[in-house]
Amino acid sequence: MTESFALMPYNEKSESELEPIKLKKRVYHFSKSPFRNTLSRYSEIYFFKRYTSERKESSQCKSSRLKINKLQEAVEKRKNGKIELFDDLKEIDEERLYAHTGAFALFDTLVRSKVYSVFGYPGGAILPIYDELFFWENNNLIKHYLVRHEQAATHAADGYSRSSGKVGICFATSGPGATNLVTGIATAYLDSIPMIVITGQVGTQFLGTDAFQEIDIYGITLSLVKHSYVALESRFLSQILAEAIYVSRNGRPGPVLIDIPKNVGLEKIKNFIPCYETNVHKVLGWRYKFKNQTSKIRMALQKLSESSNPLLYIGGGVTSSNASRELYLLAERYKIPVTTTLMGKGSFNEKNPLSLGMLGMHGTAYANFSVGNCDLLIAIGARFDDRVTGKLQDFACKAFIIHIDFDEAEIGKNKNVGIGIVGDVKSILTEFLLIMDLPEHRWSKKALRKEFKKWYKQTIKWKHRFPLRPIPGDPSPLPKTVDDVLLPQTVIETITDIKPQAIITTDVGQHQMWAAQYMKCGRRKWLSSSGLGTMGFGLPAAIGAAIANPKKDIICITGDSSFQMNLQELGTISKYNLRIKIIIINNHWQGMVRQWQETFYGNRYSHSNMLEGAPKFDVLANAYGIKNLYTENQSEIWPKLRDTLWCDGPVLLECNVLERENCYPMVEPSKPNTEMFLTRKLSTTTEGFIVDKEQEAKKEELKLFFNQEV
Repeated sequence: MTESFALMPYNEKSESELEPIKLKKRVYHFSKSPFRNTLSRYSEIYFFKRYTSERKESSQCKSSRLKINKLQEAVEKRKNGKIELFDDLKEIDEERLYAHTGAFALFDTLVRSKVYSVFGYPGGAILPIYDELFFWENNNLIKHYLVRHEQAATHAADGYSRSSGKVGICFATSGPGATNLVTGIATAYLDSIPMIVITGQVGTQFLGTDAFQEIDIYGITLSLVKHSYVALESRFLSQILAEAIYVSRNGRPGPVLIDIPKNVGLEKIKNFIPCYETNVHKVLGWRYKFKNQTSKIRMALQKLSESSNPLLYIGGGVTSSNASRELYLLAERYKIPVTTTLMGKGSFNEKNPLSLGMLGMHGTAYANFSVGNCDLLIAIGARFDDRVTGKLQDFACKAFIIHIDFDEAEIGKNKNVGIGIVGDVKSILTEFLLIMDLPEHRWSKKALRKEFKKWYKQTIKWKHRFPLRPIPGDPSPLPKTVDDVLLPQTVIETITDIKPQAIITTDVGQHQMWAAQYMKCGRRKWLSSSGLGTMGFGLPAAIGAAIANPKKDIICITGDSSFQMNLQELGTISKYNLRIKIIIINNHWQGMVRQWQETFYGNRYSHSNMLEGAPKFDVLANAYGIKNLYTENQSEIWPKLRDTLWCDGPVLLECNVLERENCYPMVEPSKPNTEMFLTRKLSTTTEGFIVDKEQEAKKEELKLFFNQEV
């Protein structure tokens, strides 16, 4: 069968009679100025040279440039009378080129980076981002948690990161919204916590004009962040955010700030292509490289073989590197005692006989005596903070010091060290263990275990001689006091007995130090502001921990003063019905301030009493719809805590404790760690003897009297 076709007649026309093809004039948006990426326009005919950032062009930018060049060539051919249509003209269709905005790129990159929870508070400059968030939340791709104050957003993101090991994300608007974040950013920076802080900013056309709510948050936080960005073009947002996440959690972790002007969130992106972490590492060249440390590790092991009294001094670097297992193997193999900082708490099992607890100003007496008498101190992921070292010249004065840290700047910064090993703590400890097993080493672990056994027995003697007790000398674990007055130490000990596996958050002050002394926590189950000492940290940090660990018990131990710093976050807890238990240690004072005024300032209590104007915490909890309990008796603390901690929803328990109770041991700032206050009357000497201060004072008076008589 043959097929027939209807052919149209052909009318021959000259080239001059052809109708001209009308090319639709389009407008494209690119940066014109090399100094400031403001919005500029050009047509197909006028092509301005485009300046790029130091990050160079991403693949989608190169693609767009090629298409524009192609279009420009077509226009030139049209002028020369050569009519040539190209097939991919549809590729530069406006609807396809401008399908995504800067706000879309932000959330797309977050979700691709496996970030599903963010904390924040909206405002004018960040509304384009919140408008995009509306659609992402409706599709259950990401969840935003609304706090009641921007500072709480940073602390919640901080708590989320500490408890999960992931990067915490928080949003805030420009001006006061951004400045309210500064305390939380500084808290995360000093404790090396990975966190991304995203702030809104006035439009790029208003920058530098003192516009409404314009503030230079980039400049304000420059010394408080690991890295920071100002996103002046939407096409860079995906790359910036992917970089920020990588930088924040790799190397020594820390917060990263991204400031986004309002119009950048609305600006459309041509042919959006997302940026992944692999692009950051492989294409953009972000890497953390270190020299081979094998020779230094062998030197450190040689020093270990020559020592008799070694001690492991552990900081937060072990937790952030997930090196707890390697640390345990190293300590157990040679029976080396372990002491931790406030940040390192939980990285080593505190129920292990080798654990000496926390050292430093309010550390255990046996930990401080061990540091003062060791001959080899191996510091791992610690930074020799002043609250740990006391008088720096006398800290570990008998010891050869080996310092292992990821940050080379920390090696020898505060204390001169014999051997400094720079690298990831987990990798370094793994190499330690591998080299120990090599047959060519002359020294054997059996001989070392026998040698170190004497030192281990000495630490046990110190534990028995200087135990942690609510009342020194009282052998009972939960002592009864006069008139059944409740002791704060008893409250914290009982919490540990009832919920030993709970995640603990604290505020700052006496209750923080008591919790550090008496609680035995696991890895990533101790959340406390250590470097900055931020009052008001505990409650919002508990919110972040509850979001990261919805099935675990979250307990916030706080003081009556610290709690009032961020008490509005009870609204956040009530809104999301978070399983957070709040224990208020209420002594009606700024406890640590009062203790210092008593000890060093002659009992002049200047503005440290909080009794007048204090809220009724039970009424406050009821106002937010949160169950509340109260106790002031030692005899009923167990049932009250049991009812609190075993309840399903949020509960607030107020514990009215002994007002003038002080936190001991305590090292005076100008003294070495071996000289401690054990009580108001008793203190220790460098040699480990207990001295009665009142008797010593009387002896001094008698000496002065007899000298005057003579």
